[in-house]
Amino acid sequence: MNLQAILAHMEEAAREAGAYLYEGFSQQKTVDHKSSAIDLVTEYDRGAEEMIVSRLTAVYPHFNLLAEEGSRNSTDSPYTWIIDPLDGTTNFAHGLPHFCVSIALYEGNTPLAGVVHDPVRDECFTAVSGQGAFLQQGRSKQKLQVSTAETLVQSILATGFPYDRHTAAVNNVAQLAAFLKKAQGIRRAGSAALDLAYVAAGRLDGYWEFKLHPWDVAAAHLMVLEAGGLSSDMMDHPLEIREKIGMVASNGRIHRQIIETLAEINS
Repeated sequence: MNLQAILAHMEEAAREAGAYLYEGFSQQKTVDHKSSAIDLVTEYDRGAEEMIVSRLTAVYPHFNLLAEEGSRNSTDSPYTWIIDPLDGTTNFAHGLPHFCVSIALYEGNTPLAGVVHDPVRDECFTAVSGQGAFLQQGRSKQKLQVSTAETLVQSILATGFPYDRHTAAVNNVAQLAAFLKKAQGIRRAGSAALDLAYVAAGRLDGYWEFKLHPWDVAAAHLMVLEAGGLSSDMMDHPLEIREKIGMVASNGRIHRQIIETLAEINS
């Protein structure tokens, strides 16, 4: 399997969908709700997904599909596309220019390739298993490398909050309070895929979040690993890409400190 050739198709699909989202960003949008009043979806989520799926299935018709707005399974293929056509829908719907397209290819639970494309900044993050992670911006291409922060007080962390946070006991509020007392800073930007890509790029030092979906993290999870970082579940076990993921990602140096801080809340 030529993963670089597949990555090229993934990047083309992500850029095409990104251009569509960028064009629609300033337009009037129709906003619907999914699991709750704060779980939004727009016609641009659906339109971008249709574009991505159409382009990829034209070349790889037998791969499975796991996407935010729809899935398809084929019993004879070990390969699965994991797609978030618009990560950061709430930002997009409110006119905040921080969102992206995320596409990953997995073989079972093993990540093979990933693309996270930010159409606003024209930043395209890519990774191939065993071949590193990169950032392409215009004609410039640079290899990604995680940061060198050694302690939480030296670190900027990112996080997010689940859509059931108004009613659920596990809503990340206690965890946020704990990290506010330990870290140099906390950022909540509204796109898990970009948060993780920024960890891979060394812009952020660590990340934690509860109740994530596979499409939120599948592509950028690989980028963190290929850039020299670590990712795990909340108990520091190997990450499994499945429904309702609790995830920690970091530069590796502060990973245990994040895990221990989370454990303090549950003790």
